[in-house]
Amino acid sequence: MRTATAVVTALTLTAGAAVAATAAAPAQAAPVTRAAESGIHGLWRTDGYGTVWAVRHGTLQEYQTTSVSCVKGETARRTGPGRYTLDGSVLTVRRAHGRDRATLRTDSSVGHQELRRIDRLPAACTRPAPRGPVASFDVFWQSFEENYPFFAARGVDWHAVRDRYRPKVHADTTREELFALFSEMVAPLEDAHVMVQDGDRRFARPRTGTAVPSPELDARVKELVLRRDLKGAENVTDFAEGRITYADLPGGQGYLRVSGFSGYAGPAAPFSAHLAELDRALATVFTEERTRRLHGLVIDLRINGGGSDALGLRLAGRLTDTGYVAYSKRARNDPADPTGHTRPQPARVTPAHGPRYTGPVAVLTGGSTVSAGETFTQSLIDRPGTTVRVGQHTQGVFSDVLVRRLPNGMAAWLPNEEFLTRSGTTFDGPGIPPHLSEPVFTDEEFEHHRDSTFDRALRVLGRDRWALADGER
Repeated sequence: MRTATAVVTALTLTAGAAVAATAAAPAQAAPVTRAAESGIHGLWRTDGYGTVWAVRHGTLQEYQTTSVSCVKGETARRTGPGRYTLDGSVLTVRRAHGRDRATLRTDSSVGHQELRRIDRLPAACTRPAPRGPVASFDVFWQSFEENYPFFAARGVDWHAVRDRYRPKVHADTTREELFALFSEMVAPLEDAHVMVQDGDRRFARPRTGTAVPSPELDARVKELVLRRDLKGAENVTDFAEGRITYADLPGGQGYLRVSGFSGYAGPAAPFSAHLAELDRALATVFTEERTRRLHGLVIDLRINGGGSDALGLRLAGRLTDTGYVAYSKRARNDPADPTGHTRPQPARVTPAHGPRYTGPVAVLTGGSTVSAGETFTQSLIDRPGTTVRVGQHTQGVFSDVLVRRLPNGMAAWLPNEEFLTRSGTTFDGPGIPPHLSEPVFTDEEFEHHRDSTFDRALRVLGRDRWALADGER
């Protein structure tokens, strides 16, 4: 079931350390009886997500389904009443609206999946499945056909793609040839949440003209920021394995750099440990004294590889005294109709219990602001008070990621959700635009030791009154 809100593992700053993709050893399952699971014991089909769950014998077993296939997926172990642990995250299954309805919630994600009880597994789950190249092609194509919401928005005729590529696949097609063919099929999508995986070999393509986060890019940018932007700053402090940096700027503003919403507590840590590290950082940054004296805060997301949307909402809770809806989330749920979706679930920003900063905020974004970095940016659009975005469009990928196993052991990663604004639109594809456009870490900026986006943000925050120049919004 592995859903994640980071850019695919190959593209994250800390590959393999994303919160929802952690290779943690399963916790020891607590003793369980049929009676302890009686309310949720049985088979459940999700609304959307192409998944059937089996709850039995202390496990939560995933079956990844399409109209032509059923592939056994992840197994989570029971660690409490209705609670199952998988790859560092806790999945909670609860009854709802009678015995035949339930919900599935993952602690590292936002929202929940609706479940409906079924009597038996789909027929494809009970018989041996073909495993050759043609079968793998069919499952690959069908997984996108039934779950991917953005073909029209990205200008790709998926049926034409099938007609072009399926005749090229036969019983003797090699693994290397199939990997190359799948990569060609999805390349035109330019969707950084789409990936073809075969062991350590991965293919993904972001939007043209953008650079995905990498350890090298992050290090280069951080060196520039420390040497130039934070020259003369006080209280420069790293938190959360270096993923978060805070500094008090000479002009009375604060600077908060977040390079990801994951990787805060090491690759084997549960989500609760990442959350605890974030809370520790926020408690240190947002003190009573600092929140009173700051008259502007720069939040730098220009190199942000994503992670957990829940962690982004946690940070947003430090920036408001009033609760509000950050965005609404829905999933594609009609295999035959790409316009069919689940009922939108509002995700709220809840004011933190600790000190909060409610003054002007300048958010720095660019093409390397990805996934949970984007959902956090979206969560500030309707923030009470004033928030201005400076830089370039974000990458344009918001959804959790479905990891679909193929019969030959390869995998396809794809999004199936939309994050809606208050008006019901999404930013998938083009990304969230800035209010004020400035170059972001271009070769020319590096060559001339410039950071135009940072400088523009300070000029805006330094005005006597918070107001954008005419025509800049």
